[in-house]
Amino acid sequence: MYSRRKVRLEDRRGRSSRRSDFLKAVAALFVCLQPVESPSVGEKPKVLRSSPRTRRSLTAAEQRRVYTGQISWMETESLLTGSGNGASGKYGARSGTENGGGPGPRRMSYSVSGGACSVERDTGDEDLHIQQAVVFIEDAVQYRSINHRVDAGSLRLYRWYYSRICQWGLGLTIAAVLLLAFVERPSSLSVSSDPRRRPPSWEPPCGLTEILEMVCLIIFSLDLAVKSYLIGWEEFRKSKWLIGYMVVISVSVIDWMLSVGMECDEKLRVRRLFRPFFLLQNSSLMKKTLKCIKRTLPEIASVILLLALHLCLFTMIGMLLFAKTEDPKKNEEWELHFRSLPASFTSLLVLLTTANNPDVMIPAYSLHRGYSVFFVSFSVIGTYCLMNLLTAIIYNQFRGYLLMSVQTSIIRRRLGIRAAFQVLSCQGAQRAAEERVRVDAVLEVMSRVKIKSYYRVAITTVAQQHADVGFMDRDQFRSIFDELDKDCIKEHPPLPQYRSAALQRLQLVFSHYYLTILGNAVALANVVCICTVLVLNSEKSTAERDNYTLEIINLCFILYYLLEMCVKILAFGWRGYLSYRNNVFDGFLTVLLLVLQITIFITYRLPYSHWDPSSHGVMSLWEMVRLVNMLIVFRFLRIIPDIKLMALVASTLLDLVKNLRAFAGILVVVYYVFAVFGIWLFEGAIKPPPEISGLSNTSMENISSNFTMQCGSYEQLDYWSNNFDDFAAAIILLYDVMIVNNWQAFMDAYSRYTTEWSKIYFVCWWLTSSVMWVNLFVALILENFIYKWDRSHSCSVTDVERIRYETSVQLMFREQIQEPTEEELLCQLHRHPHLHLQW
Repeated sequence: MYSRRKVRLEDRRGRSSRRSDFLKAVAALFVCLQPVESPSVGEKPKVLRSSPRTRRSLTAAEQRRVYTGQISWMETESLLTGSGNGASGKYGARSGTENGGGPGPRRMSYSVSGGACSVERDTGDEDLHIQQAVVFIEDAVQYRSINHRVDAGSLRLYRWYYSRICQWGLGLTIAAVLLLAFVERPSSLSVSSDPRRRPPSWEPPCGLTEILEMVCLIIFSLDLAVKSYLIGWEEFRKSKWLIGYMVVISVSVIDWMLSVGMECDEKLRVRRLFRPFFLLQNSSLMKKTLKCIKRTLPEIASVILLLALHLCLFTMIGMLLFAKTEDPKKNEEWELHFRSLPASFTSLLVLLTTANNPDVMIPAYSLHRGYSVFFVSFSVIGTYCLMNLLTAIIYNQFRGYLLMSVQTSIIRRRLGIRAAFQVLSCQGAQRAAEERVRVDAVLEVMSRVKIKSYYRVAITTVAQQHADVGFMDRDQFRSIFDELDKDCIKEHPPLPQYRSAALQRLQLVFSHYYLTILGNAVALANVVCICTVLVLNSEKSTAERDNYTLEIINLCFILYYLLEMCVKILAFGWRGYLSYRNNVFDGFLTVLLLVLQITIFITYRLPYSHWDPSSHGVMSLWEMVRLVNMLIVFRFLRIIPDIKLMALVASTLLDLVKNLRAFAGILVVVYYVFAVFGIWLFEGAIKPPPEISGLSNTSMENISSNFTMQCGSYEQLDYWSNNFDDFAAAIILLYDVMIVNNWQAFMDAYSRYTTEWSKIYFVCWWLTSSVMWVNLFVALILENFIYKWDRSHSCSVTDVERIRYETSVQLMFREQIQEPTEEELLCQLHRHPHLHLQW
């Protein structure tokens, strides 16, 4: 009886367990099939961290829901701007017409568990699958979204759009429309920006720049039409960037029509302000940078509010400390810096940037030592604590931005590869227990993919290893594309083989590292000789300089450089010599120095010390020798690759060129917008009085009540060429303010000549450029250098050059990236708006 109850209980537990497993499977399938809703504006989806502990604490359904929500949110930016634009669409058994696509005669049926794949095909379906796989692989290589049309015609248009010619043409169009600001009225086509010396600028005739701008707007309209067609109407409505693109083009066309109707005599061109949008919408990296800045603003705002409180507190304390007294000798600090609340606030704000230190404290400090405590306390708290805290916050947010950006890139790459496998697995008519692709189909796809040659060779080589079997499963197909995560490592060609024993010994000697050390020592000696001669000739005129001696010294060193280059070519061969970038740099300058030396001999025959050939030829002997000296000093940079720390720093700077494009683009946009506003607000505001050099201070004050020759002022420093009278001058003035050296002179001058409210413009520019962008730049440098330092800490000097080839943003965070699971990829494929998958 007891055993029968036990059996019945175990049977009931078994049925309960099977029912529980069935319910879990149904729940997982329901989560996979439910549509993903993109988070609202300002709402962040849950992001899974790379910690295994966090991942184990979530159930499989929760992980899938969080991960797919994260991907859907990340893919809402522009599709056709380098990384894609499609957001995940809702699933339904819809036809191609309902999705804005073609009629779509085929249906694909995929099994979540990796079962059979069947396709009802028309003639030419196999070639269509090959084309789809080619495009998906190209999307994976370029980290683009795959949410675009996949019919044959759309795929041809898609590949044409991403062709080198089309992308270069679009980039040149964006550059042309931005450069119009230098030609349009007020024109920057003059030698000087100083209004005292500037000749009348050339003004283009009405209609010239307007025609060029209309051509650019037509190209942008075609670009918008192509993007909108490729992603479909449903996806277009979800893309805020494309809707904004359409609005900006429409506003620009309307403003252009007004300009033409007014015969180019309008005072304000509104479309100038919107031109940087064309640059932003064409770069997904810039969009991600803007998202990073948007996420960082709350943290930055808290520190800026603390800075404002700090400024207000010390402003009130300063006005109480340096109040006006009955003794005129003690009112100098009050008169210069604390006369009013705006003046006090401005003086301390400039002190926060150290631009007026110690000038601001000298009048009070000369009266009593104790006043220095006020200014030192303000600088320590504000400059060295709060400003550095702001840098730390921006760096922390920047690192999170890079990590999320790399996570998005990895997801897109894996999704593109998985999509390519899915369409290739349905290419044939096979019905197998497992999905698999033919090796010959993979090789055909790789032969069509537009990819770097070394990537194609590496992937093809790995794929051919499966040629004996003839098929590849999902894991094997994914593994061959791991080569995409490996940057090309530069391999030097082998040394030439000589039969002669003497040549072999010479090759052994000349290929030794000690020859490079000797060459660096000789280059250092050459630079020391040049420095010695420059010190001896610093006080001499051109006629008194001994050009002959310096020319003979340079000739001896150049002959050694030529000998060093020849023996290295003998040791390494032409290909081996040119495979080292420092050899290319060294050899180019050596040949150039030799050509200049021969030119000197041809021009001056054999110069001797009593010659004075200053008026002989196109260039004097001194000018040619000076050019040779500059090249020799520049050649001394050859020592950088031979010193590990210097090579590490140099490679970090080179990586910045690759990773700084988005930040440089954001800076261009900000410069452009502020320059346009500056021209609108301050064009012609400051005009110098006539014959300024012949007037006394009293007569100058009679000319203009705003004019002053006070020490440190705009007029006394002769800053007339820094103005907002044209676009190029505005850019230079904004750069000077960003450096914050004497930026108070510009702020004071424009507040005197216009209004006190003009200070808001300069403070906003200082916050945007010097506080925000410079700190982002510092964060980028820190991230690159720390990554390289950690990797090269145990490397030799010769390995540092190889590290440069391996560095990329993806590799910097590779250990912290979480790979998407198969279920997550299948859920994303299921939500593709144009593939129409059935499960």
